[in-house]
Amino acid sequence: MPGGRPRAFDPETALDRALELFWRQGYEGTSLSELTMAMKINRTSLYGAFGNKEQLFRKVLDRYFTSPGAFAAEALEAPTARTVVERLLLGAIELTAGPHTPHGCLSVNSIHACGPDSEPIRQEVIARRMASEAALRRRFEQAADLPTGCDPRVLAQLVYTIIDGIAVQAASGHTRDQLHQVADLALRTLFQLSS
Repeated sequence: MPGGRPRAFDPETALDRALELFWRQGYEGTSLSELTMAMKINRTSLYGAFGNKEQLFRKVLDRYFTSPGAFAAEALEAPTARTVVERLLLGAIELTAGPHTPHGCLSVNSIHACGPDSEPIRQEVIARRMASEAALRRRFEQAADLPTGCDPRVLAQLVYTIIDGIAVQAASGHTRDQLHQVADLALRTLFQLSS
């Protein structure tokens, strides 16, 4: 006997729509009604396919970090620390100020716009960001081109501080050209001692 009715929607498309909405409005700023409307599904289908809002958001985070945010992991494969940082900064500009994405950063918005009821989500985002920063620190520990006397942990923290700043500036309306100027200056400043 065949199972239940087939889904009348594509879960991948629905997830992409949820990602875009959360990215634009943040976790707390997005209601279930807005999600079902954007995803073009009803609440029963949302719960059946993705779980509750928190579970859906965790799936959205997975999608964010492995699809539009995949540049961050890929950048770690670059041959030099300078190239790693360059790819991270340029990737952050495209992610947060590109023509095909909402301006700003999903994870930055989610950390700063969560109230007490959403603390588990905030902690989830922080944990993922800390893991990314730790991966960058480990990559810097292997690099031969770090500036003299530079602590890999502090440099990784500084790079992520710049990336967060790029996201905030993008959300504030700064253009890609303006953000490229910031990235160029950051690279020259960070690696002037090693060139």
